[in-house]
Amino acid sequence: MPKILVERDGPVTTIIMNRPEVRNALDNEAIEQLGDAFRKFDTDDDARAAVLTGAGGAFCAGADLKEMSHGADYEAWAGSENGTLRAPLSKPIIAAVEGHACAGGLGVALFCDLRVVDETAVFGVFSRRWGVPMSDGTTVRLPRLVGMSNALDMLLTGRAIGAAEAKQMGLANYVVATGQTRAEAEALAARVADFPQIAMLSDRASAYAQTALSLDDAVLEENRLAQSAKAQEAQTGAARFAAGSGRHGTFEKVGKRTR
Repeated sequence: MPKILVERDGPVTTIIMNRPEVRNALDNEAIEQLGDAFRKFDTDDDARAAVLTGAGGAFCAGADLKEMSHGADYEAWAGSENGTLRAPLSKPIIAAVEGHACAGGLGVALFCDLRVVDETAVFGVFSRRWGVPMSDGTTVRLPRLVGMSNALDMLLTGRAIGAAEAKQMGLANYVVATGQTRAEAEALAARVADFPQIAMLSDRASAYAQTALSLDDAVLEENRLAQSAKAQEAQTGAARFAAGSGRHGTFEKVGKRTR
């Protein structure tokens, strides 16, 4: 079986890490296939949002340490020029996390825009026990997401973080019923895919860009990114609102699955 599976349902692409016998640990071949799947999604004009999940009740146990123990040369997943996790995709991707998302698997989850988890989810830098450092973006993305104190706690102690604590610290966005992460993440992706895309994507791009900019430069970049949406979407959207759509805080009709 392929180590990475890809399924499509309209504008939603679901990417599945498919090595359940090793909790979806990624060897060199699998991480390359994952990168290929990301690139194909990102360049597909008909694909608007993606879900990333793992087969067999686990998300991803990180790099395949058995392969590493045999001397395999692992290119940095984030820090190398063509690293699979180097830069955000141009479109949203949502992690559906059951079971372990540890070590490099944590880095894969952090690469995603949002994380939907169930009560079986466990996050952690478990590679701390084996002297394997992070080279998947974890030490950069984790502090920005959950704050330095929480990030250092995870990085220094390697302790396990369950679903409730992950939600409390901002690592998880949604906690759903056990076994429902993929379905709930796909429903969320469909909702995101139904929105007018130019404005949503410009807001997303601005949020990512601002981390490297001063306040003044960040608001100028926000305005620059907003121009296309203002020219192509904002007036028609405002006209729909003026005609009575979406009143009282509802998301009634952006697409048939948006409520």
